[in-house]
Amino acid sequence: MSAPHLTVWYNTRCPVCDAGIDWQRNRLLAAVRAGTVEFRDINEQRDALAQYGAALDDIRRRLHATDEAGRLIVGVDVAVALWRMTPGQGWLAAPKPWRRRVPNIHERRAKVRRFLFGLFR
Repeated sequence: MSAPHLTVWYNTRCPVCDAGIDWQRNRLLAAVRAGTVEFRDINEQRDALAQYGAALDDIRRRLHATDEAGRLIVGVDVAVALWRMTPGQGWLAAPKPWRRRVPNIHERRAKVRRFLFGLFR
């Protein structure tokens, strides 16, 4: 059975996003080298996810990824997929009751990212 493949699309123009992905990429260096996970800048291939109906601004605001079956994964589900692949971070992917009780926490974080992204367009 081959390892799952994940292509993560992110916004390098957002310093917060870029730093977070850089940190995660370093944690997943062996998987990156093996081709199990790859990180791509959406600004270099603006229409990469057009077939899924994902607009460029949406991709710049929230993480998007495609898995080995070609399915689109968005938002916190991308983070969960990355945590499952990252040595020592699998526990972060475990179901958490607070995700159901505080559904707006991700939207609040997204608002902060949108504000910061607006500064760096």
